[in-house]
Amino acid sequence: MKQLMLGNKAVARGLYEAGCTIASSYPGTPSTEITEEAAKFEEIYAEWAPNEKVAMEAAIGASIGGARSFCAMKHVGLNVAADPLFTASYTGVNGGMLIAVADDPGMHSSQNEQDSRHYAEAAKLMMLEPSDSAECLQFTKDAFELSERFDLPVLLRLSTRISHSQSIVDTGERQDVPLREYKKNPQKYVMMPGNAKGRHVAVEERQRAIKAYAENCPYNRVEMGDRKLGIITGGVAYQYAKEAFPQASFLKLGISYPLPEQLLRDFAAEVETLYVVEELDPFIENHCRALGLEVKGKEEFTLLYEYSQTYLRERIAGEKPEYLTLDENIPVRPPVMCPGCPHRGLFYTLHKLGVTVFGDIGCYTLGAAPPLQAMDTTVCMGASISGLHGFNKARGSESAKNSVAVIGDSTFMHSGVTGLINITYNKGISTVIVLDNSITGMTGHQQNPTTGLTLKNEPTYMVSIEKMCEGAGVRRIRVVDPNELYELKKIITEELAADEPSVIITRRPCVLLKKVKKNPPFHVDRARCVSCKMCLGIGCPAISMKEGKAQIDATLCVGCDLCQRLCKPGAIKKHDED
Repeated sequence: MKQLMLGNKAVARGLYEAGCTIASSYPGTPSTEITEEAAKFEEIYAEWAPNEKVAMEAAIGASIGGARSFCAMKHVGLNVAADPLFTASYTGVNGGMLIAVADDPGMHSSQNEQDSRHYAEAAKLMMLEPSDSAECLQFTKDAFELSERFDLPVLLRLSTRISHSQSIVDTGERQDVPLREYKKNPQKYVMMPGNAKGRHVAVEERQRAIKAYAENCPYNRVEMGDRKLGIITGGVAYQYAKEAFPQASFLKLGISYPLPEQLLRDFAAEVETLYVVEELDPFIENHCRALGLEVKGKEEFTLLYEYSQTYLRERIAGEKPEYLTLDENIPVRPPVMCPGCPHRGLFYTLHKLGVTVFGDIGCYTLGAAPPLQAMDTTVCMGASISGLHGFNKARGSESAKNSVAVIGDSTFMHSGVTGLINITYNKGISTVIVLDNSITGMTGHQQNPTTGLTLKNEPTYMVSIEKMCEGAGVRRIRVVDPNELYELKKIITEELAADEPSVIITRRPCVLLKKVKKNPPFHVDRARCVSCKMCLGIGCPAISMKEGKAQIDATLCVGCDLCQRLCKPGAIKKHDED
């Protein structure tokens, strides 16, 4: 049956049709929807793990147990899961195992633009790269057979445009794959040095087999057209190049690793001018040059961001694009925290206190933007707590009295608690603030171990942040509503002054949760407004200035009352107040 599907949904459909039974992931844009969609199939057990490493280890365990298993993550999540990834290459699989990794060229929702193809090469694993939703489904199905055939986990490389674009797919029936027998085999699965040496031999033998397969497989195909222009490409870059130069000859690479050799040489011999079109790193280009092929690549294109049809026509054909412009000065619209965001009061307070703030990954990272400007660093998941500890060890106890770490509830469970243990174990005195908004907000409201619900919204054990902090050795634990500005400031000041580790939990649910009641919008009494602009200091998008007076957009305001608390003249009022 033909359907229009997002790439991520098509991958989930491929899991279903391939007979996959276990999926464990950690949400990360642009990969999140794969596991959310997989959870809709009763035949697939799907879960959110606390982090990507745990998710991959669960998938490895399921594979060893004989099931077809899956895990998904974004590109930086693969960094977290790299340890089991490399060793799983040595152990191989029992049931087929697929790992989806979604890169983010252009950094739409990421802190870097790393290219995950390098992981496939370094770990010596096969990587497939679809270029539309139909291939997302087909490649996913085929990956399990390839995994079992070559005894290796298979990587599926996606990107923002492939994951979040729609195209036609042709769905099929589910393949019922019986659970494979588990046989005790420590030589294969116990990676102590003596066994690992033997498994490395198996890995290199497998490398020769998958390289031979890449030379003549259905995923790498030649599309001959005008022989004056040849293009080697794959993934979403194939779509851009094909639309820009439909008459050209193409070698479309559906396997990103291992790359073929003779196929590339044969194609190069058939065309006059040869380009390699790929986003991010010159991965294919470097391989071609190592083969002695004369290609044009990154000297013509950028290493940065996403490509487009217009960009390729300009760089290859010299066609200058024409643009329509406006004389109006259109203001920029950077992302901001939502009206009623529970983190706004905290960042306002931290900004007023002038403390150094080690930040973390989440929607609260927007606390770094004006006018709040209350964040000094953001590196990776969990780095706020560990980084603050190192910062204060370097600068001394006085630094600890003027610095904090901020981390969300889901990120704390992901990789924050180990940093907290590092503080207590190594006699640090840093102050950590856990922003508990009752959900994983940054990737679109996924459950996490603190919410009491599974991925399939089934009730489960609710992990207590307070008890985890207590178990980590923290004696000073405070809980506060971040909209109670006076109490919040008082608690932060007291904990900064303490000569021991402390944790402050700012607890208020995300305003976008369906269970959160929205209050009627506030309004401004223009007669009482003195144009002090104090209300603008919280950076709420519902508040602006009009004709010298503050105004509140009733369509955006959710009645959180934070602005009213700041308005000393009393100009901001509830809907039923004169």
